[in-house]
Amino acid sequence: MTLADKVWTSAEALAWTVSRFTGAAIEQPRLDAELLLAEALGCDRVDLYANPDRSLGVEERARYRGLIQRRLDGEPVAYILERKAFRYLTLAVSPAVLIPRPETELLVEAVLAFAAGDRGGLVAADIGTGSGAVAVSVAREIDGARVYATDVSEEALGLASENAKAAGVSDRIDFLQGDLLEPLASGIARVPDIAEAPGIAGTLDVVVSNPPYIPTAEIDALPAEISRYEPRGALDGGADGLSVLRRIIDAAPDFLRPGGLLALEIGEAQADAVSTMMKDRFDQITVLRDLAGLDRVVTGVVARP
Repeated sequence: MTLADKVWTSAEALAWTVSRFTGAAIEQPRLDAELLLAEALGCDRVDLYANPDRSLGVEERARYRGLIQRRLDGEPVAYILERKAFRYLTLAVSPAVLIPRPETELLVEAVLAFAAGDRGGLVAADIGTGSGAVAVSVAREIDGARVYATDVSEEALGLASENAKAAGVSDRIDFLQGDLLEPLASGIARVPDIAEAPGIAGTLDVVVSNPPYIPTAEIDALPAEISRYEPRGALDGGADGLSVLRRIIDAAPDFLRPGGLLALEIGEAQADAVSTMMKDRFDQITVLRDLAGLDRVVTGVVARP
């Protein structure tokens, strides 16, 4: 029996979809089914359980079938819905940006911990901002913080700007197009009230980034919904997975004040290599683990003269 064969209740449609997704080895079959059914019906997930006997109309069934097929074809739910939850935000996303993931929240938490002292007027840069998940979260959760967000992609910056406006923090984020930290030179120079001296050296309290860190040869072996749908440029960290991390580590000290923080998301086997790269110019190097117990973020503080 297919979804088009009879009038389905929301409970029946949900059960049928969970079974299909489970058979297709989709990782979170019930969550995905709930999200897509709620989208098709124009309701919240809780409404599916509050009104399990609600009948799906003809147009709702057609819309739901289309969403189910896209998921069975491997398209991530976040791209289907064009949004993704991250901390206290609901972010607009598209295939132009990496889908924000829970482990990336560690980056925000590292910045919050650093800013927990008396650091009024914190100035941060989010390198490779993508959807703006980290930049917008930092601006929203730290009063008075100013954030510079860079990305090579004009489309990504457009989405990030949209997310900043939705969160009410667009007046405290500057979006700059260009490669990694290169746009910061002109971007920071435009804001004289944070410049301690002519030029841009030493103006930032924090540099944070979730850069590409997957070794090139490993990308095609990732789950299809990642390798086929998410932007390769946001995944590809070069032959050893460390090429972009290396460039950020080399450049960041020139932009950070003494005692400023660098926080980097990494692959689960990269903590030792990244810590070693940081040791010449950073102190207090710390590795943070995600909820799965995997090494996920490395932080360091710029060594004082």
